[in-house]
Amino acid sequence: MNTAEPVVIAGMAVEAPGGIETPEEYFAALADGVELIEPFPRDRDWPVDQVLALGALDGWGEVSDAGGFLSGAADFDPLFFGVSPREAVAMDPQQRVAMRVAWRALENTGINPAALREQEVGVYMGASIAEYGPRAAAVNEYSGHRIAGTALGAVAGRISHVLGTTGPSMTVDTACASSLTALHLAANAVRSGECEWALAGGVCVMGSPGAFFEFAKNNGLATDGHCRSYSAAATGTLWGEGAGVVVVEPEGRARRLGHRIYGTVLGTRVNHNGGGGPIVVPNARAQQQLVERTIAAAGVCPADIDLIEGHGTGTPLGDPMELEALQNTYGAARSAERPVLLGSVKSNAGHAQAAAGILGLIKVLQCGRHGMTVPSLYADDPTDAIDWGRGALRLSTTTQPWEPRGDRRYAAVSSFGVSGTNAHAIVSMPVAESEAALV
Repeated sequence: MNTAEPVVIAGMAVEAPGGIETPEEYFAALADGVELIEPFPRDRDWPVDQVLALGALDGWGEVSDAGGFLSGAADFDPLFFGVSPREAVAMDPQQRVAMRVAWRALENTGINPAALREQEVGVYMGASIAEYGPRAAAVNEYSGHRIAGTALGAVAGRISHVLGTTGPSMTVDTACASSLTALHLAANAVRSGECEWALAGGVCVMGSPGAFFEFAKNNGLATDGHCRSYSAAATGTLWGEGAGVVVVEPEGRARRLGHRIYGTVLGTRVNHNGGGGPIVVPNARAQQQLVERTIAAAGVCPADIDLIEGHGTGTPLGDPMELEALQNTYGAARSAERPVLLGSVKSNAGHAQAAAGILGLIKVLQCGRHGMTVPSLYADDPTDAIDWGRGALRLSTTTQPWEPRGDRRYAAVSSFGVSGTNAHAIVSMPVAESEAALV
């Protein structure tokens, strides 16, 4: 493709807690301010009683019986995807969910997934190790299938395999920045001509409650079972699950094939915090530099950005650092009469880890499509860790019309991970095409 040609998002699919399986269900829940948090699943052979008792141990934090869990994580039709039932059981559920969501994203685009064999289509998926199943160093009925069944690289590989595509295929693990990193790689691959178009996204299905153990030991979990992003009452994060995939392609190709355009990927960038502190601790300076570089890459004015989907983990350490970076960039460019709005889907569905960024991106795209911004839960009591009066950054507290700038709406999405990696994306959404897509 012409490297100057815009890369657009022409299809999407999502699975989120609360039984959500379509982008429309997803937007409806967010617009209504629904909290999609439920008790721990009791059908995964997890030691739930042991997890909930961690707070009684010396030096451990309390664990609430709550999280954003995928109710359909175990649902899978192996024969549809050409997988034997025994192999399917040996597969990490993240592989199964990723295949299903990728298939739906293609259908949403208007592409026949069964007609892609031998095409050089890219697949870039964010995912992290989920501790699914027994150890490989054991003899059981699933031996032989585990080499691919629990391989992290097979999350993307399974998608390419079932579609029969031959383009780049990689699973990306930058912890909680994984899915936005995958979008960054996919968009660049399309721009450079490495593939004509690509699937990009992320998935998180917890194979064990290990994340709850780790953050309980670090006293990083919400004590009341709510992820209160950017709130004064925030006590920690709340783990969740989810999956999302978008189709990215050159704008000319999308228009030639009659694909609807949800948005344009104006710019993406990824960086690292560097050294000097613990790897898991966020860095406001690095995040601010990343935002500034993404704005430059996108070729927009920071004042054009009306909506930011932040990381917003609800931790008293991470949220203020992120807010400082966003306030010094986007907030400083706006006026109090029309502030830039900030929210996080984690307040609704918990922290979906490697899938966090793609869930935020799809939220933004759906807001643009509907011409509405949606509330971030618990935003009516913002943290006092920053001076909100110093800039024009405000938390989104209600569902309200999103007035465009000319014929487009502009938004940004942030993610950062315990790997020290930060990712940021700026997208724009065409007003006329968004409204026509709702008819």
